[in-house]
Amino acid sequence: MAGGGGGGAPAKNDDFHPHPVKEQLPGIEYCVTSPPQWPEAVILGFQHYLVMLGTTVLIPSIIVPQMGGGDEEKARVIQTLLFVAGVNTLLQSFFGTRLPAVIGGSFTFILPTVAIVLANRYSMIVDPHERFLRTMRGIQGALISASLFQIVIGFLGFWRNVVRFLSPLSAVPLVTLAGLGLYQFGFPQLAKCVEIGLPALVMLVLVSQYLPRTIMLKRAIFDRFAVLITVAIIWVYAHILTAGGAYKNKSPTTQFSCRTDRSGLLTAAPWIRVPYPFQWGAPTFEVGEAFAMMAASFAALIESTGTFIAISRYGSATPIPPSVLSRGVGWQGIGILLDGIFGTVNGSTASVENAGLLALTRVGSRRVVQISAVFMLFFSVLGKFGALFASIPMPIVAALYCIFFAYVASAGIGLLQFCNLNSFRTKFILGFSLFMGLSVPQYFNEYVVISGHGPVHTRSSSFNVIVNVIFSSHATVAAIVAFTLDCTLYRSDSVVRKDCGLVWWDKFRYFKTDTRSEEFYSLPYNLNKYFPSI
Repeated sequence: MAGGGGGGAPAKNDDFHPHPVKEQLPGIEYCVTSPPQWPEAVILGFQHYLVMLGTTVLIPSIIVPQMGGGDEEKARVIQTLLFVAGVNTLLQSFFGTRLPAVIGGSFTFILPTVAIVLANRYSMIVDPHERFLRTMRGIQGALISASLFQIVIGFLGFWRNVVRFLSPLSAVPLVTLAGLGLYQFGFPQLAKCVEIGLPALVMLVLVSQYLPRTIMLKRAIFDRFAVLITVAIIWVYAHILTAGGAYKNKSPTTQFSCRTDRSGLLTAAPWIRVPYPFQWGAPTFEVGEAFAMMAASFAALIESTGTFIAISRYGSATPIPPSVLSRGVGWQGIGILLDGIFGTVNGSTASVENAGLLALTRVGSRRVVQISAVFMLFFSVLGKFGALFASIPMPIVAALYCIFFAYVASAGIGLLQFCNLNSFRTKFILGFSLFMGLSVPQYFNEYVVISGHGPVHTRSSSFNVIVNVIFSSHATVAAIVAFTLDCTLYRSDSVVRKDCGLVWWDKFRYFKTDTRSEEFYSLPYNLNKYFPSI
C-alpha cells in the first residue's frame, strides 16, 4: 500500500463508458417537422427529384421494350410513373406515415411484370404497338388486384398487429438488407461505364465528406448539395466525352450506358402531356397473374416497412407506432391502385435511395419531400424538360446509389444499440437471419441464370413466380427468418424482451393514443415527463 502523504493527486478515472443509446438520431439539422427556409427547401426538393429519376427511368427501360414499345411508349410510361409517384408521395406525406418518404417505382415488381409480358396469350400478337397495349392492360389488372392486398392489410389493422411484435433485433436484418439487398444496382451498374461512374462516386465522397471539413463555411453547402454538384460536373464531363467521339466505335451496350444522347427520351417525349386514368384502355384481369403480383406486393410491403424505419431514423423521429406503419401501408396500397389505374407498368414502394439522401444532407424535413413531389408532377406534364433530366447516364445514378443504399443499411445496423450484443440468442438471430437473407436470394438468382427458371418449376407459372418473388427478396427472407425466431425463441422471458430491445421501443411506440399526433415526430421529447426512471 502507498504511503499516506497529504499532497497526492487523485487517481485518474480511466473507466470506459459506452456511447449512450439515442432513441432519436442526433446530428440531424432539420427533423420531420422543422423545414429549412424556402429557397434552400426548393433546391433540396429538386435534389430529391433528381435522385428518384434513376429508378423511374430504369424500370420502364427494362420492361417497355419487352412489351413491344419503342422510345415514344417508354417516354409516356416514364411520364406516367413520374406523375403517379408525385401523387403518391403527397398522399403518403399528408395522410400516411407523414414521414419524409418518397413513394416511387420498385424493382420488386419487375419479375411478375415480366412474367405477364412473356405470357403465351400475348406471343401471337404481331403488331408491336398492339402487343404493348394488350400487355399493359394485363399489367394494370394485376396491379389493381394486388393493391387490394395492401389496402386491406393496412387499413384494417392486420399489419399493425404484426409489427407490434417487431423488436429492434428483428428490425436490424429488415432495414439493413433493404439497403444492402440492392447492391446489384450499385457498382455493377456503375461499372458499365466506369470512366463516368467511378469519377462520380469519388467526387460524391470528396464533396460530401472531405470538402466540408477542409473548407469551413458558415452554411452547409458541400454536404447538403453534394448530389447537385456531382451530377452537374460529371454530366458535363460525360457530354464532352460523347461530343468528342470517345464512344464512336464502341459496342451498342457501352454507347447506351455512356453516351448522353442515347436514351431516346428527349426526342420521343411530348412537350406537354397530362397522364390520365385508363389511358391505355380497359384493364384485363387474370387470376394467376393477380396472385403473382400480390406476392410482389407482399415483398414490397416488408421492404417498405424497413425503409420507413430508416426514414424515421434519418428524420430524427422516435420509433414509429405500429398503427402509423399500418396506415402508411394502407396508403401505399392506394398508391399501387393508382399505378394500375394510370398504367405505370410497376408498383410503388418507399424509395430507398431517397431515404439515403436524407442521411447525406442531414435534412429529414417533410416539406422538402413534398416540394420534390411538386417537381415530379411539374416535369411529368412538361415532357421535354423532364426527359432532359431523365437522360442522365445510369452509371452516374448508380454512383449515387452506392452511397444512399449504404446509408439505409447503416440505419439498420444502428438499431443494434438497443440490443444486448453479449447475448448468444441475439448473436444467433442476427447472424443467421443476415446470412440467410443474402444466401437464399443468391441461390434463387443463380438458379435462374443457369437453368432459365427458378428452383420451383411447376406447371403453374403463377405459383412459380410467387415463390421466386418472395425468396428473391433479400429483405423479405431476412425479415421472415428474424421475426419468426425472435417471436418464438423465449420471447416471453422478461430478460429476453430487454435483450432484443422490445422493452425500450415499447416505451416510445405506445405512450401516445392519438396516432395522428405530430408529437412522436417532434424533437426533442421530454422523456422524464413520461418515464421518470429514464
